[in-house]
Amino acid sequence: MNTLFAWELAVGLCLLCAVGGVLMMPAGQRSARVEARIRSVSMPANQQREDAPTSIPIWIRLLDVVGRTILGSGLLSAKAIEDLRQTMAAAGHRNGLALSLFVGAKLVLFVALPALAWIILSAASLQVPTVLVMGGCGITGLMLPDLMVRSIRKRYLKGVETGMPAALDLLIICAEAGLALEAGLERVAEEARDGARAAANELRITASEMKMLADRRQALVNMGKRTGLDSMTRLGGTLAQSLKYGTPLTQALRVLAAEMRQTVLTRFEAKAAKIPVLLTIPMILFILPCIFVVVAGPAAVQLMAAR
Repeated sequence: MNTLFAWELAVGLCLLCAVGGVLMMPAGQRSARVEARIRSVSMPANQQREDAPTSIPIWIRLLDVVGRTILGSGLLSAKAIEDLRQTMAAAGHRNGLALSLFVGAKLVLFVALPALAWIILSAASLQVPTVLVMGGCGITGLMLPDLMVRSIRKRYLKGVETGMPAALDLLIICAEAGLALEAGLERVAEEARDGARAAANELRITASEMKMLADRRQALVNMGKRTGLDSMTRLGGTLAQSLKYGTPLTQALRVLAAEMRQTVLTRFEAKAAKIPVLLTIPMILFILPCIFVVVAGPAAVQLMAAR
Protein backbone atom coordinates (compact mmCIF):
# COMPACT_ATOMS: atom_id res chain seq x y z
CA MET A 1 0.00 0.00 0.00
CA ASN A 2 2.87 2.37 0.84
CA THR A 3 4.53 1.55 -2.50
CA LEU A 4 1.32 2.33 -4.38
CA PHE A 5 0.98 5.62 -2.54
CA ALA A 6 4.60 6.52 -3.35
CA TRP A 7 4.05 5.80 -7.03
CA GLU A 8 0.86 7.89 -7.08
CA LEU A 9 2.66 10.73 -5.32
CA ALA A 10 5.54 10.60 -7.82
CA VAL A 11 3.22 10.64 -10.82
CA GLY A 12 1.25 13.48 -9.30
CA LEU A 13 4.39 15.54 -8.76
CA CYS A 14 5.48 14.94 -12.37
CA LEU A 15 2.10 16.05 -13.70
CA LEU A 16 2.16 19.08 -11.42
CA CYS A 17 5.60 20.06 -12.75
CA ALA A 18 4.36 19.67 -16.32
CA VAL A 19 1.31 21.85 -15.69
CA GLY A 20 3.49 24.42 -13.93
CA GLY A 21 5.84 24.48 -16.91
CA VAL A 22 2.94 25.17 -19.27
CA LEU A 23 1.67 27.96 -17.03
CA MET A 24 5.15 29.51 -16.81
CA MET A 25 5.64 29.48 -20.59
CA PRO A 26 4.82 33.21 -21.11
CA ALA A 27 7.21 34.20 -18.32
CA GLY A 28 9.95 32.03 -19.80
CA GLN A 29 9.45 33.53 -23.24
CA ARG A 30 9.59 37.04 -21.76
CA SER A 31 12.83 36.23 -19.92
CA ALA A 32 14.31 34.78 -23.09
CA ARG A 33 13.46 37.96 -25.01
CA VAL A 34 15.06 40.14 -22.32
CA GLU A 35 18.20 38.01 -22.29
CA ALA A 36 18.39 38.09 -26.09
CA ARG A 37 18.04 41.87 -26.09
CA ILE A 38 20.79 42.29 -23.48
CA ARG A 39 23.02 39.90 -25.39
CA SER A 40 22.42 41.74 -28.68
CA VAL A 41 23.46 45.03 -27.07
CA SER A 42 26.54 43.70 -25.28
CA MET A 43 27.95 41.50 -28.09
CA PRO A 44 29.38 42.39 -31.49
CA ALA A 45 27.33 41.59 -34.58
CA ASN A 46 29.52 38.68 -35.74
CA GLN A 47 29.48 37.09 -32.29
CA GLN A 48 25.69 37.46 -32.14
CA ARG A 49 25.32 35.35 -35.27
CA GLU A 50 27.71 32.72 -33.92
CA ASP A 51 26.15 32.47 -30.45
CA ALA A 52 22.48 32.65 -31.53
CA PRO A 53 20.47 30.10 -29.52
CA THR A 54 19.11 27.32 -31.68
CA SER A 55 17.99 24.76 -29.11
CA ILE A 56 14.38 24.49 -27.97
CA PRO A 57 13.40 23.06 -24.55
CA ILE A 58 12.22 19.48 -24.65
CA TRP A 59 8.81 20.22 -23.16
CA ILE A 60 8.13 22.81 -25.88
CA ARG A 61 9.08 20.19 -28.48
CA LEU A 62 6.69 17.70 -26.91
CA LEU A 63 3.83 20.19 -26.92
CA ASP A 64 4.67 21.08 -30.51
CA VAL A 65 4.58 17.41 -31.54
CA VAL A 66 1.24 16.89 -29.80
CA GLY A 67 -0.23 20.03 -31.37
CA ARG A 68 0.97 19.18 -34.87
CA THR A 69 -0.45 15.68 -34.50
CA ILE A 70 -3.86 17.07 -33.59
CA LEU A 71 -3.75 19.65 -36.39
CA GLY A 72 -2.81 17.02 -38.95
CA SER A 73 -5.24 14.37 -37.77
CA GLY A 74 -8.34 16.04 -39.21
CA LEU A 75 -10.09 16.35 -35.83
CA LEU A 76 -10.29 20.10 -36.32
CA SER A 77 -11.93 21.59 -39.37
CA ALA A 78 -10.11 23.99 -41.66
CA LYS A 79 -12.30 26.87 -40.47
CA ALA A 80 -11.51 26.11 -36.81
CA ILE A 81 -7.78 26.00 -37.55
CA GLU A 82 -7.99 29.28 -39.45
CA ASP A 83 -9.90 30.90 -36.56
CA LEU A 84 -7.24 29.69 -34.12
CA ARG A 85 -4.50 31.00 -36.40
CA GLN A 86 -6.16 34.41 -36.57
CA THR A 87 -6.55 34.45 -32.79
CA MET A 88 -2.86 33.70 -32.32
CA ALA A 89 -1.96 36.30 -34.95
CA ALA A 90 -4.04 38.91 -33.13
CA ALA A 91 -2.09 38.06 -29.98
CA GLY A 92 1.20 38.79 -31.77
CA HIS A 93 2.23 35.17 -32.49
CA ARG A 94 2.12 34.46 -36.22
CA ASN A 95 4.44 31.47 -36.58
CA GLY A 96 3.28 27.87 -36.81
CA LEU A 97 4.94 26.96 -33.51
CA ALA A 98 2.56 29.16 -31.51
CA LEU A 99 -0.52 27.45 -32.97
CA SER A 100 0.80 23.94 -32.36
CA LEU A 101 1.84 24.86 -28.80
CA PHE A 102 -1.62 26.26 -28.14
CA VAL A 103 -3.40 23.12 -29.37
CA GLY A 104 -0.90 20.83 -27.62
CA ALA A 105 -1.28 22.69 -24.32
CA LYS A 106 -5.08 22.34 -24.49
CA LEU A 107 -4.84 18.57 -25.00
CA VAL A 108 -2.14 18.05 -22.36
CA LEU A 109 -4.01 20.08 -19.76
CA PHE A 110 -7.28 18.36 -20.64
CA VAL A 111 -5.66 15.00 -19.83
CA ALA A 112 -3.21 16.02 -17.09
CA LEU A 113 -5.49 18.01 -14.79
CA PRO A 114 -8.17 15.28 -14.39
CA ALA A 115 -5.42 12.67 -13.88
CA LEU A 116 -3.80 14.86 -11.25
CA ALA A 117 -7.15 15.42 -9.52
CA TRP A 118 -7.83 11.67 -9.51
CA ILE A 119 -4.42 10.94 -7.96
CA ILE A 120 -4.89 13.58 -5.27
CA LEU A 121 -8.39 12.41 -4.42
CA SER A 122 -7.26 8.77 -4.30
CA ALA A 123 -4.28 9.57 -2.07
CA ALA A 124 -6.26 11.81 0.30
CA SER A 125 -9.34 9.54 0.39
CA LEU A 126 -11.67 12.52 0.17
CA GLN A 127 -15.41 11.87 0.08
CA VAL A 128 -16.20 14.02 -2.94
CA PRO A 129 -17.80 13.17 -6.32
CA THR A 130 -14.72 12.16 -8.28
CA VAL A 131 -16.44 12.32 -11.67
CA LEU A 132 -17.58 15.90 -11.15
CA VAL A 133 -14.15 17.03 -9.94
CA MET A 134 -12.38 15.37 -12.87
CA GLY A 135 -14.90 16.85 -15.31
CA GLY A 136 -14.36 20.30 -13.85
CA CYS A 137 -10.59 19.88 -14.10
CA GLY A 138 -10.94 18.78 -17.74
CA ILE A 139 -13.02 21.84 -18.60
CA THR A 140 -10.50 24.03 -16.79
CA GLY A 141 -7.68 22.45 -18.79
CA LEU A 142 -9.48 23.25 -22.04
CA MET A 143 -10.25 26.86 -21.06
CA LEU A 144 -6.93 27.77 -19.43
CA PRO A 145 -4.94 28.19 -22.71
CA ASP A 146 -7.79 30.30 -24.12
CA LEU A 147 -7.66 32.58 -21.09
CA MET A 148 -3.88 32.88 -21.40
CA VAL A 149 -4.06 33.70 -25.11
CA ARG A 150 -6.84 36.21 -24.44
CA SER A 151 -4.70 37.92 -21.82
CA ILE A 152 -1.68 37.97 -24.15
CA ARG A 153 -3.83 39.34 -26.98
CA LYS A 154 -5.24 42.09 -24.75
CA ARG A 155 -1.76 43.10 -23.63
CA TYR A 156 -0.48 43.06 -27.22
CA LEU A 157 -3.32 45.24 -28.53
CA LYS A 158 -2.81 47.64 -25.65
CA GLY A 159 0.86 47.88 -26.63
CA VAL A 160 -0.15 48.61 -30.23
CA GLU A 161 -2.51 51.41 -29.18
CA THR A 162 0.02 52.89 -26.76
CA GLY A 163 3.01 52.85 -29.09
CA MET A 164 1.36 53.77 -32.38
CA PRO A 165 1.19 57.60 -31.86
CA ALA A 166 4.95 57.77 -31.24
CA ALA A 167 5.54 55.48 -34.22
CA LEU A 168 3.46 57.80 -36.39
CA ASP A 169 5.58 60.74 -35.25
CA LEU A 170 8.66 58.87 -36.44
CA LEU A 171 6.89 58.05 -39.69
CA ILE A 172 6.16 61.77 -40.18
CA ILE A 173 9.87 62.53 -39.79
CA CYS A 174 10.70 59.82 -42.34
CA ALA A 175 8.12 61.17 -44.79
CA GLU A 176 9.44 64.73 -44.43
CA ALA A 177 12.95 63.40 -45.02
CA GLY A 178 11.86 62.07 -48.41
CA LEU A 179 11.43 58.35 -47.69
CA ALA A 180 8.68 56.43 -49.40
CA LEU A 181 5.91 54.84 -47.35
CA GLU A 182 7.36 51.31 -47.46
CA ALA A 183 10.86 52.50 -46.57
CA GLY A 184 9.45 54.72 -43.83
CA LEU A 185 7.49 51.84 -42.30
CA GLU A 186 10.58 49.63 -42.28
CA ARG A 187 12.70 52.38 -40.72
CA VAL A 188 10.15 53.12 -38.02
CA ALA A 189 9.74 49.41 -37.27
CA GLU A 190 13.50 49.15 -36.81
CA GLU A 191 13.81 52.24 -34.62
CA ALA A 192 10.73 51.52 -32.46
CA ARG A 193 11.55 47.84 -31.94
CA ASP A 194 12.77 48.30 -28.35
CA GLY A 195 10.42 51.06 -27.18
CA ALA A 196 7.15 50.00 -28.82
CA ARG A 197 7.59 46.39 -29.88
CA ALA A 198 3.93 45.68 -30.65
CA ALA A 199 3.45 48.75 -32.85
CA ALA A 200 6.79 48.11 -34.59
CA ASN A 201 5.73 44.54 -35.29
CA GLU A 202 2.50 45.65 -36.98
CA LEU A 203 4.34 48.22 -39.09
CA ARG A 204 6.93 45.64 -40.11
CA ILE A 205 4.23 43.20 -41.21
CA THR A 206 2.48 45.95 -43.16
CA ALA A 207 5.70 46.89 -44.94
CA SER A 208 6.32 43.25 -45.86
CA GLU A 209 2.78 42.85 -47.22
CA MET A 210 3.11 46.04 -49.26
CA LYS A 211 6.11 44.48 -50.99
CA MET A 212 4.40 41.16 -51.66
CA LEU A 213 0.82 42.12 -52.54
CA ALA A 214 -0.07 43.50 -55.94
CA ASP A 215 -2.30 46.18 -54.40
CA ARG A 216 -0.45 48.11 -51.70
CA ARG A 217 -3.69 49.52 -50.34
CA GLN A 218 -4.86 46.04 -49.39
CA ALA A 219 -1.82 45.69 -47.13
CA LEU A 220 -2.82 48.91 -45.37
CA VAL A 221 -6.42 47.73 -44.97
CA ASN A 222 -5.15 44.47 -43.45
CA MET A 223 -3.76 46.45 -40.50
CA GLY A 224 -7.24 46.89 -39.11
CA LYS A 225 -8.33 43.35 -39.92
CA ARG A 226 -5.40 41.78 -38.06
CA THR A 227 -5.88 43.66 -34.82
CA GLY A 228 -9.56 44.60 -34.89
CA LEU A 229 -8.73 48.04 -33.46
CA ASP A 230 -10.65 51.10 -34.68
CA SER A 231 -7.50 53.21 -34.59
CA MET A 232 -5.61 50.78 -36.83
CA THR A 233 -8.60 50.57 -39.18
CA ARG A 234 -8.65 54.37 -39.50
CA LEU A 235 -4.89 54.42 -40.01
CA GLY A 236 -5.01 51.83 -42.78
CA GLY A 237 -7.95 53.50 -44.49
CA THR A 238 -6.38 56.96 -44.32
CA LEU A 239 -3.05 55.77 -45.70
CA ALA A 240 -4.84 53.85 -48.46
CA GLN A 241 -6.79 56.97 -49.45
CA SER A 242 -3.59 59.00 -49.37
CA LEU A 243 -1.97 56.58 -51.82
CA LYS A 244 -5.06 56.53 -54.03
CA TYR A 245 -5.78 60.26 -54.26
CA GLY A 246 -2.30 61.64 -53.65
CA THR A 247 -3.15 63.65 -50.55
CA PRO A 248 -0.22 64.87 -48.39
CA LEU A 249 0.99 61.98 -46.26
CA THR A 250 2.48 64.04 -43.41
CA GLN A 251 -0.74 65.97 -42.84
CA ALA A 252 -2.79 62.77 -42.67
CA LEU A 253 -0.30 61.19 -40.25
CA ARG A 254 -0.36 64.25 -37.96
CA VAL A 255 -4.16 64.13 -37.80
CA LEU A 256 -4.12 60.40 -37.05
CA ALA A 257 -1.48 60.76 -34.32
CA ALA A 258 -3.50 63.54 -32.68
CA GLU A 259 -6.68 61.45 -32.87
CA MET A 260 -4.95 58.42 -31.31
CA ARG A 261 -3.56 60.50 -28.46
CA GLN A 262 -6.98 62.06 -27.90
CA THR A 263 -8.54 58.60 -27.82
CA VAL A 264 -6.05 57.40 -25.21
CA LEU A 265 -6.60 60.58 -23.18
CA THR A 266 -10.37 60.14 -23.36
CA ARG A 267 -10.02 56.57 -22.14
CA PHE A 268 -7.93 57.74 -19.19
CA GLU A 269 -10.47 60.45 -18.37
CA ALA A 270 -13.26 57.88 -18.44
CA LYS A 271 -11.34 55.70 -16.00
CA ALA A 272 -10.67 58.70 -13.76
CA ALA A 273 -14.37 59.57 -13.76
CA LYS A 274 -15.16 56.11 -12.35
CA ILE A 275 -12.87 56.58 -9.35
CA PRO A 276 -15.44 58.34 -7.08
CA VAL A 277 -17.93 55.54 -7.68
CA LEU A 278 -15.32 52.85 -7.03
CA LEU A 279 -14.20 54.59 -3.82
CA THR A 280 -17.70 54.55 -2.34
CA ILE A 281 -17.50 50.99 -0.99
CA PRO A 282 -14.02 51.40 0.62
CA MET A 283 -15.19 54.65 2.23
CA ILE A 284 -18.26 52.96 3.68
CA LEU A 285 -16.29 49.96 4.96
CA PHE A 286 -13.15 51.64 6.33
CA ILE A 287 -13.60 55.41 6.71
CA LEU A 288 -17.15 55.87 8.02
CA PRO A 289 -16.69 53.48 11.00
CA CYS A 290 -13.65 55.49 12.07
CA ILE A 291 -15.63 58.73 11.80
CA PHE A 292 -18.43 57.22 13.90
CA VAL A 293 -15.91 56.16 16.55
CA VAL A 294 -14.31 59.61 16.66
CA VAL A 295 -17.62 61.51 16.74
CA ALA A 296 -19.77 59.24 18.89
CA GLY A 297 -17.01 57.69 20.99
CA PRO A 298 -16.69 60.41 23.68
CA ALA A 299 -20.47 60.67 24.07
CA ALA A 300 -20.70 56.89 24.49
CA VAL A 301 -17.90 56.92 27.10
CA GLN A 302 -19.60 59.72 29.08
CA LEU A 303 -22.93 57.90 28.92
CA MET A 304 -21.35 54.70 30.22
CA ALA A 305 -19.62 56.63 33.02
CA ALA A 306 -22.87 58.33 34.06
CA ARG A 307 -24.51 54.93 34.54
